[in-house]
Amino acid sequence: MKTCQVSVVVPCFDEDEVIEAFHRALLAVLEPIRRTFEICYVDDGSGDRTGARINSLAAEDRRVRYVSFSRNFGKEAAMLAGLRMSRGEAVVLMDADLQHPPELLPRMLELRKHGYDQVVARRDRTGEGALRTLLSAACYRAMGRCMDVEVIDGEGDFRLLSRKAVDAVLALPETDRFSKGIFSWIGFDTASFTYRNVRRAAGSSKWAGRHLIDYGIDGLVSFNSRPLRLAIHTGLALALAALGYALWIIADVALHGVAVPGYTTLLTAIVALGGIQLATLGVIGEYVGRIYSEAKRRPHYVVRETSESPDRTVRPPDAPPGALPVAPVHERRRRT
Repeated sequence: MKTCQVSVVVPCFDEDEVIEAFHRALLAVLEPIRRTFEICYVDDGSGDRTGARINSLAAEDRRVRYVSFSRNFGKEAAMLAGLRMSRGEAVVLMDADLQHPPELLPRMLELRKHGYDQVVARRDRTGEGALRTLLSAACYRAMGRCMDVEVIDGEGDFRLLSRKAVDAVLALPETDRFSKGIFSWIGFDTASFTYRNVRRAAGSSKWAGRHLIDYGIDGLVSFNSRPLRLAIHTGLALALAALGYALWIIADVALHGVAVPGYTTLLTAIVALGGIQLATLGVIGEYVGRIYSEAKRRPHYVVRETSESPDRTVRPPDAPPGALPVAPVHERRRRT
C-alpha cells in the first residue's frame, strides 16, 4: 500500500453548495507545503449532488480518494471510514463547510514536527448566540464532571492525528462511537490552539436541537457508568427518607394519636417515586440497548462505491440527485 506524508479526511453530508470551494481552498494550502498528500472524502449518503462532485474531483486528481455510503450512517461512521482509508503519516480530520479553516493546516503540521501525536484546533464562541453559548458551556461542564475522560469546550473533530494515534483509534471495536471521548481516551502527547469561530460558507448546520442533546447523551453513556450508580444512590436516599418518615409517623402517633393521612402527601409521594422509577428504567434501558447493539456486531457502515472500484463510472456533477451512472447491467439468474 502506497503511503504519503499527509492525509486529509473530510466527512461530507449534503455539502453540494460548498464542496468545490472547499476543495480549491484546501489545495491552495496543501500544494505549497511540499509534502505528498491525499484528500479522502467520505460521502455519508448525501441526498444532493455531493457524491457526484466528489466523484468528478477524484477523476480529475489522483490525490483525491473517496468512499460513498449506501445511506446516511452518521458522522461518526464517516470519520471512521475516512481514518480506515487514510494512508498518511499524519491524518487531519476536518469538515467541508469551511468552518474548519484550511489555512490552519501548516500550523498543525508544524506542531506535529515537535513530536505531538494529536494537535487540536479549538474554536472560540465568537458569533454564536448567548443562549447556545451558555447551554454548550453547561453541557461540556456536566460531561467533564461525569465522564471518565476529559472533554474540553471548543475541541471538536478538527484535529491532526499521528499514524500511531490513528492506529490506536482504529483498534477500538465499539459500535456506538463517541470520537471526542475516544480521542481523549487514547492519550498521547497533545497540543492545542484556539482559532476564531467561522460561519458556514453555505448551507445550514446539521447539528442542532435534538441532535446535540442525543450527542451529549451518547458521550455521557459511552465513557462512564455513573448514571447507574446515581440510580443506586437515589434509591438508597429515598429508602433512608422513607425510614425517617416512618419513624416520624410512629413518634407522632405515640404523642398525638392516630391522624387521618393526607391525600396530597400520599399522591405526591406516589408520583415522585413513579417518576424516579421510570427515569431509572430509562437509564438501565440505555445501557442494555447499547449492549444489544454491540452484541449484534453489525458493520459501522455499508459502502456503495469507492474511488478504487474497478467498474467506477464518473457521474457529471449536474446530474439529478440520486442519479446513477450508466454502467453495464450484471444479471443474476436464479437456478431452477
